[in-house]
Amino acid sequence: MSDDSHRQAGPSTTATAVLGTGSYLPSYVMSNDEIGAPAGVDDAWITRKTGIRERRFAKNDEATSDMAVMAARRALEDAGVSAAQLSQIIVATSTPDSPQPATAAHVAHQLDAPPTAAAFDLNAVCSGFTYALATAHRVAAAGGGYALVIGADMYSRYTDPADRRTRVLLGDGAGAVVIGPGHGPGRVLATRLLNFSEGLDLVKVPAGGTRLGTSHATVDDRLHYFAMDGRGVVDIVRSKLPGLLSDFLDEAGVSREDIAHIVPHQGNGMMLRTLEQDLAFPRARMHTTVAGYGNTGTASIPITLDDAARAGALREGGKVLLTAFGGGFTFGFILIDW
Repeated sequence: MSDDSHRQAGPSTTATAVLGTGSYLPSYVMSNDEIGAPAGVDDAWITRKTGIRERRFAKNDEATSDMAVMAARRALEDAGVSAAQLSQIIVATSTPDSPQPATAAHVAHQLDAPPTAAAFDLNAVCSGFTYALATAHRVAAAGGGYALVIGADMYSRYTDPADRRTRVLLGDGAGAVVIGPGHGPGRVLATRLLNFSEGLDLVKVPAGGTRLGTSHATVDDRLHYFAMDGRGVVDIVRSKLPGLLSDFLDEAGVSREDIAHIVPHQGNGMMLRTLEQDLAFPRARMHTTVAGYGNTGTASIPITLDDAARAGALREGGKVLLTAFGGGFTFGFILIDW
C-alpha cells in the first residue's frame, strides 16, 4: 500500500470546450428614425450617443423561447451534438416567456430533449450568459456531459417607446453555445463571477414581482418598463472593470499580451470605444455587433461570439476573453483558448 493511500480522492475533473456556436436575430429591422420618433430623437442623435444604426425586434407571435430554440439548433448543428445527448439546458434571460415555468422548459420541449436533461433559467441580467456558461462548465468538468447554454432577451416588450434613454439602445436576439468534454480549440480555461450590491438599483424593472406587484397604479406609473441610470452604469463599469480584469488574468496566469480577442457585452457603442481605451490590451481585437443589433442584453456576447466564429475571425490557439456587466450589479469573465 502506498504512503499516500490514506488520502481521500477529490472529484474527478475533465477539460471542457466550446464545441459549437449559434445565434438568431428576428427578421424585423428597426431603424433609428422609426424607433426615435416616439422618443423625440432622430438617427443623428442616436448614432452620436450610442453608435447604434439599427436593431432587430421580434414579431408579435415570437417569444424569448422561440428565439432561444433557433439559436440552440444552430449551435447543436455546429457542434455535431444532438438534443438527445444533452445533460443540461441553461437559458440566461431577464425577459422570460412567463414567470413560470422556466423558459428553458419550453426550449427543452421544442428541442425534444430527454427528461434526463436538467432545464433551468438563470438571471444575472446582461451578465447572465457568462454566469450560465461558468455554471455549465463546472458541471461538465465534473463529468456532466454536454450542456446547451443560451443567452436570450426580448427587450422590445420591456422598453418604454417614449424613453429615449433606454428604447433606442435595446434589441431582441439569442445566442447559444454547446460545451462538453474537449482538450482542443474552445477549451474553457478560467471563469470568474462577481456582484457589487452598491449598484443594485442602476438597472431594473421596478414592478411585476413580489416586492411591487401589478396594479392599475404600477401600470399607470409605467413601472413595468426597463429603467436604467446610464451615467451610474458607466461610472461603476469604468471604475471597477479594469482592476477586476487584471485580477482575473493574474489568477489565470495569463498576461494582457496573451489575449487575442475580446468579446464584451454590447451595452453601448460609444461606451465600448471608451472601454477599449481603458482596458489597454495591446494585441487584442475587440469584436462588436452593437451597431447592427443594438444591446441584446445577455444575448449580446453569444451573438457576437457566433458572428466572429462564423466569419473565421477567431484563429485557432488565440485566447478569447468574454467580459460582461449587468444589473445587480454583476460582472462575469470567461477565458477560452480558441
